[in-house]
Amino acid sequence: MAAVVVVGAAAFVWWTRPTAQPVAPAPSFSTAASAPADVGVALVVAVGGKVKTPGLVRLTPGSRVADAITAAGGVLPGTDLTGLNLARKVVDGELITVGAPAGGAAGGGGVAGGGGGVAGGGKVNLNLATLAQLDGLPGVGPVLAQRIIDWRDKRGGFRSVTDLRQVEGIGEAKFDDLKELVTV
Repeated sequence: MAAVVVVGAAAFVWWTRPTAQPVAPAPSFSTAASAPADVGVALVVAVGGKVKTPGLVRLTPGSRVADAITAAGGVLPGTDLTGLNLARKVVDGELITVGAPAGGAAGGGGVAGGGGGVAGGGKVNLNLATLAQLDGLPGVGPVLAQRIIDWRDKRGGFRSVTDLRQVEGIGEAKFDDLKELVTV
């Protein structure tokens, strides 16, 4: 009788043991280049200035400034894109102004492009300036100039001159030296 109980208990343990179950593969996430236009729309960007259809455009994550301009119908003939970083990734809610005159876009905010980094009055526009133009500011070398550009690109541009305080390496004294020499 004890043998029957032992065999029964062994059979019970065998039948109730944990087993590996197959798991469905994790969903894959597509990039902006491979995603269909109607899937994964997560960014809304305002495109203005010298484009065929200014206004809001919807883009997939990872999209670039060039993608936003294409979504706005492309640039108008004769528009200078020299001051615009077409390869920069866009940020949700930003303003991209194409072909703006020197000094930035009317209405302020966002990243403007087209006119170079020196505004009227000789001030350096933080949203348009090149590495060389920022490096030319007193107390700003190539490393700090690159930090300013990286901060600008990561956050979609400077909203005000006081945003410059958020750049690593710019303390109160350096900000006081620069605030009258820069604009947005």
